Amino acid sequence: MQNEETISDIRISQKPIVRWTLMFAGTVLVGIGILGIFLPLLPTTIFFLMAAWCYARSSRRFYDWLHHNKYFGKHLKSYREGKGITRSSKISTIVILWGGILYSIFVTNSPLIHMILLAIAIGVTIHIVMIPTHKEQ
Repeated sequence: MQNEETISDIRISQKPIVRWTLMFAGTVLVGIGILGIFLPLLPTTIFFLMAAWCYARSSRRFYDWLHHNKYFGKHLKSYREGKGITRSSKISTIVILWGGILYSIFVTNSPLIHMILLAIAIGVTIHIVMIPTHKEQ
């Protein structure tokens, strides 16, 4: 069921303290990644990638769960394989990003904060646009 690439990625530590620490860290990183779905300035994919690394060294079950999750597993897999992200993911990410940035600008009165937020939004938008677009199936 699993391909050779997935099997070669997994190197479970033999030390219980290392395994438990990595499993805990992976779970925290998944939580932060899920928050990143809803918070525009918090990246999502990088936290899922770091969680996958932790799980690959601590728990095959959690590693498989992360990569086969119905909400973000396919996105993580295509990003890891260098295929990129789907057009709809790009659009929704950019819309949510700009919505959060514009709201933040609206509720703050500092021109410096406005410039910083706009610079972040522009930078993240450029990054998202530069990621290869994976065709949806």
